[in-house]
Amino acid sequence: MEPTMAPGEVLMSQAIQPGHADSRGELSAGQLLKWMDTTACLAAEKHAGISCVTASMDDILFEDTARIGQIITIRAKVTRAFSTSMEISIKVIVQDKFTGIEKLLCVAFSTFVAKPVGKEKVHLKPVMLQTEEEQIEHTLASERRKVRLQHESNFNNIMKESSMFNDPICKDEEGTATTMGTSVQSIELVLPPHANHHGNTFGGQIMAWMETVATISASRLCHGHPFLKSVDMFKFRGPSTVGDRLVFNAIVNNTFQNSVEVGVRVEAFDCQEWAEGRGRHINSAFLIYNAVDDQEEIITFPRIQPISKDDVRRYQGAIARRRIRLSRKYVISHKKEVPLSTQWDISKKGFLSNTNVEALKNLASKSGWEVTTTLDKIKIYTLEEQDAISVKVEKRVGSPAHTAYHLLSDFTNRPLWDPHYITCEVVNHVSEDDLIYYITCSVANGDKPKDFVVLVSRRKPLKDDNTYIVAVKSVSLPSIPPSPQYIRSEVICAGFLIEAVNSSSCTVAYLNQMSDSILPYFAGNIGGWSKSIEEAAAACIKFIENAAHDGLKSVL
Repeated sequence: MEPTMAPGEVLMSQAIQPGHADSRGELSAGQLLKWMDTTACLAAEKHAGISCVTASMDDILFEDTARIGQIITIRAKVTRAFSTSMEISIKVIVQDKFTGIEKLLCVAFSTFVAKPVGKEKVHLKPVMLQTEEEQIEHTLASERRKVRLQHESNFNNIMKESSMFNDPICKDEEGTATTMGTSVQSIELVLPPHANHHGNTFGGQIMAWMETVATISASRLCHGHPFLKSVDMFKFRGPSTVGDRLVFNAIVNNTFQNSVEVGVRVEAFDCQEWAEGRGRHINSAFLIYNAVDDQEEIITFPRIQPISKDDVRRYQGAIARRRIRLSRKYVISHKKEVPLSTQWDISKKGFLSNTNVEALKNLASKSGWEVTTTLDKIKIYTLEEQDAISVKVEKRVGSPAHTAYHLLSDFTNRPLWDPHYITCEVVNHVSEDDLIYYITCSVANGDKPKDFVVLVSRRKPLKDDNTYIVAVKSVSLPSIPPSPQYIRSEVICAGFLIEAVNSSSCTVAYLNQMSDSILPYFAGNIGGWSKSIEEAAAACIKFIENAAHDGLKSVL
């Protein structure tokens, strides 16, 4: 039976042979990148009617792996055409030929540029949209293009911000490592099989060579089996042709718990440039690896200790790219909101309240929180997990802990300091420590405003503890159904943890495990193009300190 294909779609199918695999019998990421680039190029040329070259590749996240004997299917099609460039969506599926089960390996987006013949001007025809999904991707393509164009300035802004504070590296911390032993250099001669019909080196071939040297670099740090988890957005700076010598230099930049970023720089030399030692910088890319040991257990990487100025630059650059990468997840692909909230049941109020509190405590205790921003009284952390992104905002407040607790646990106060909250009203007074609120929020990214129904559960410290807890999660109430005026949204797990520092000050930590509906409010902050979290945190500190100063604490 012929596979169903959309107009303009290109399909590649490959059976994974031993020559395509690494030492563990899994499909080489470099080989897959070559196939993906070839398929995307053919889709671009099918739409343009003339030759096209790879201009850039967005973030690639590998969801799964493929092994020898399995079947790879790559679908590529143009999602939107601009004047001379096109965005290509690439979807990779792996199928087990014995069971017939299919799994998603990755979804990626690349940009190709049409190359005119002679002095002929190019103006690409628009993409014909036939389905609702194609219309959604067409709209998102414009958003993704904005992200690509803003990438360099966002990166530079974060790096400038990083230079204003010291990253929290403990110089005496045990178990740290340097990157000196992870440097790798390799050379390749571009031959006709490596090039397209115009003699330019295939972008996918360059990506495959880069992946090889990056894998060696990562293995020198982990002493295990590294496997490529994602590739950061990158663009090709210039072409190379048959006869060029390509020199690849790779080195580890930074580690993040179970992942490591490796940077690769590529320089091209023709024969004369090679003799003179004068190369052309044609590409740089940043590859993120996980690794397993001989028992197939995930390896935790040591923290990196920068030594030289260049080490520090690369170290901070990796943190900046991670911030941008996390934020880009919001615009890379379209996800429909999946209902996550729990049906409110008064007969289970104790259970629902306790699970709400325990979920917040568990989120706070997870390992892997990484600092992304440090200001005078505020620190912002992110936690990246397989299927979730969480944010923690930690602030020092000049007010007693019990005052901060009473002010923050009463959500009717929230609109007084949080610009995202418009209204917040109690709809069910469950108990002294548990209330259900109906909340309306401001507009984000031009959508309709959002609304929430949340259970707020609060706890004072136990005898052997000094932490006040205010836990928040969405619940469903039949009496408050979704309204056409709002987008009903979800809070998976959020809240405040408040700890006394002394009798007149405390630390307040706000945590939020983000759902798709919450992410738009945070994406700009994580990516460095918005300061709304810092502004809200500063407003929260000011609200609490002013309330204490004005004597409100005396009536609490």
